[in-house]
Parts: sequence; C-alpha cells; structure tokens
Amino acid sequence: MSSQPDLAPNEQMPTEEPPAPVRKRRRYLRISLIVLVVLVVLGGAGALAGGLYLHSIEKSIVRVDAFQEVPEQSRPVKAVADAQNILLLGSDSRDPDNTQGSRSDTIILAHLAKDRSSAQLISIPRDTWVHVPAAKGGQGNRDAKINAAYAWGGIPLVVQTVESFTGVRVDHVAIIDFAGFQQIVDAVGGVDITVEESFTSIHPPYRHFAEGRQHMDGATALDYSRQRKQFADGDFARIRHQQQVIRAILDKASTGGLLTNPGDLNDFLRSTANAVSVDNTMSIVDMATQLRHLRGGNLTFLTNPSNGTGTVGSESVVFADKTKDKALYDAVNRDAIPEILKAADN
Repeated sequence: MSSQPDLAPNEQMPTEEPPAPVRKRRRYLRISLIVLVVLVVLGGAGALAGGLYLHSIEKSIVRVDAFQEVPEQSRPVKAVADAQNILLLGSDSRDPDNTQGSRSDTIILAHLAKDRSSAQLISIPRDTWVHVPAAKGGQGNRDAKINAAYAWGGIPLVVQTVESFTGVRVDHVAIIDFAGFQQIVDAVGGVDITVEESFTSIHPPYRHFAEGRQHMDGATALDYSRQRKQFADGDFARIRHQQQVIRAILDKASTGGLLTNPGDLNDFLRSTANAVSVDNTMSIVDMATQLRHLRGGNLTFLTNPSNGTGTVGSESVVFADKTKDKALYDAVNRDAIPEILKAADN
C-alpha cells in the first residue's frame, strides 16, 4: 500500500513511519495475490504432492495482524456465514511513474460464493473519495482518497475504511506487490493478452502494443499493466489491464504444464513462498481445498461503480456512484451471485 497518499489542501503528511515489521514486510512482499490464487488452484490438482507443497508453504507464510485494531462495534454483521470476503491490498513499488517514492495502490474486494463455485473480484480505484474513520493514533476521521487510510492507520484502518464504505465484512486480508507480475508471468511461460486498442508505453524501452491478441513475457506484461496516461479513462484502464493479467496467469497456471511438472512446480513455489503475506487466521491449505474447482473462467472482475472523476480542493478524485454501490454491495452481502454479475454488466 502507498505510504504517501495524495493529501487534501493544507493537510500535512503523517510523520510517523509504519512500525518496523511492516516496513520489513513491504521489502519482501512480491507476488502474493498471484501466489495466493495459484496456490488455491493447486488444490484442484488432486495429487498428494500438491497437498504436501501447500502444507510446507503454509509454515513459511508471513502473517499480518489485520483486525486487532478494528473496533468490533464498527464492523458490518456477517450476512451469509459460508461466503467469504477477502481484501487484497497492493502496490507497484517499482512503478516508474512514482519518482518521489509514492506507490500506486490497488484495492480489490474478492467475494467467494458460499458454494465456492465462483469468485467476484471488485477493484476499488485508489482515488475514490470516501470517509476514512479515525485511526488508533488519531489520524483520519475525515473524507479523503481511500488510499490515505494506510498511511494514517496501516492495514487495520484500510480494513475499517473498506468495511465502512462497502458495508461488507472482511474475513481475510492478503498483501500484493504487482511488480511481481514479471516473475510470475515468466514462471508460467508467458501469457496471452488481448490488447483493446493500440498504444505505446510511456516507459523505456517504449514498447508498442498492437490491438489484438499477443503473447507477453513477464517484463512486457508488467509494462502493459502499468499504463494509464494514454487512455481517456486513465486509472480505470490500468485496472482493466491488471485484471486481464491476473486472469491470464490463472488460466495458464491451471491449464498449462506447471501443475504436472514437479520440477517447474517446485521451482515456482520455492521461489515465491516468502512472497505470501496474509492475516493471522487465513489457511492456504483450507482455502485451496475449498476452492479446488476455481479457474479463470469462474472469476468475474468488476470495478466499483463511479460517477466519474473531478476535484476536491486541489485533489483529483473518483466519485463513487452511491446508488449502484449500495446495490452491488448489498448483493455481495447476500451472496446473490446473479445480482453481482448483473452489476458487472452495467
């Protein structure tokens, strides 16, 4: 997550640094979203080796205290006991656009259906204007971009902010660094992406992406997933590209040779084991067992409904569409999958 969000006029950047364990985690968190989901996919392999790998990796996962500082009285009530909502938080810590060290935040609320037959991943743009509750240290308790929550109160305040905004109770948290796309894409032998319109990267070596289907290696896919300034809808295009890459990786990992080649699988898992960071209660083994039938085709990617962009003071922000948001997140709370999918079409 970003440690330096954009601030409102006259707002001072918090001077406190995150505690040392959090700083250490940020140095090592690389590809946890993809690793997490690919590990889940391994549960579908049905082989003893897959289970042994998962148990081995479970022991090395870095744990995050995501909920202890979230006041229980402020949290939404769990509506459907068997459904799960996982908050995926991330950054692109090596984004060339961030010349002053700020990081491009990614916030995804992943809903897992109670029968575990599907998952819906809802991206919340980092500039979405929301109310950030008060943090334990006194920061917050004001309207701001949603990515301000981490700098003011770490992961617990992000959980509290997302729960306040959506009305959905978060069951688990995982941490991401999208710069890890490159390693994962190369590990699965590259991915096939359909480029929606031709454009040229603004970053060296200034790759040209031609409209249509093309095979991308890790460096190319990472470059593709970073681009936003060439598009009329800016960060929304970046979100779509990230979603494309996530789906392509899942499809390649589950249908390619990775799961059936012990050597490749071992190299892949061992090289990424230290990248996984989840909350204290999440079990990768249990999750893999529950989601053994999940594949890219069972995933639906959405973006939080908005009323477009504008300014608040000197800040460029995204305004949430409160009516559509309420309908979407009410459906998530009720595990009403058809209604969630209908929201994806709107």
